[in-house]
Amino acid sequence: MCGICGQFNFGSGKPVRRADIEAMTKTLIHRGPDDEGYYIAGPLGFGFRRLSIIDLGGGHQPMSDREETVWVIFNGEIYNFPELRAELEGYGHVFRTRSDTEVIVHGYKQWGDEVLNRLNGMFGLAIWDVGQRRLVLARDPFGIKLLYYRINRGRLEFGSEIRAVRAAMADGFEIDPVSLNLFLRYRYTPSPYTMLKGVHKLPPGTKL
Repeated sequence: MCGICGQFNFGSGKPVRRADIEAMTKTLIHRGPDDEGYYIAGPLGFGFRRLSIIDLGGGHQPMSDREETVWVIFNGEIYNFPELRAELEGYGHVFRTRSDTEVIVHGYKQWGDEVLNRLNGMFGLAIWDVGQRRLVLARDPFGIKLLYYRINRGRLEFGSEIRAVRAAMADGFEIDPVSLNLFLRYRYTPSPYTMLKGVHKLPPGTKL
């Protein structure tokens, strides 16, 4: 179990403050005691906490290609990554690690968003396309891995847990009465609802 989080100031283009990303990432330390990583580039910031499972020495995130044109943070496991890696190597892609994360990086370079349909596994992930200045969030089809987000005043905040998003809410938070009603009725809050007003759960098998 790892933890991912980030911010994207898509509206204003203002630089992300590292201190804000660190505060969000700190809330996820229990999910990843083995490593942490950050990527801050203008209006985009990624934070990551890692529990080492595959490629203990080489799976540091955020992870990019050699040219740093695509960056990925990823929580989960891709079961068919050896097959995807072999296919991508056939197209000429050169891998630097044995991590399943790297197949997402090169898979996006080869297939774009279609890479999401080729991943057999459980995942919550974020892909930053440097050239297009485009951020993609996605969740596995069965919804095993969670991904929460908020869009407010031209800024997107996201995380593996709602507490990471809450850490970025300088204006405080309110309980969503609709979600509270659903929770009292069904004992859970279905996607895209959460107990915090303005914070959403990415539904299973979808991208943002």
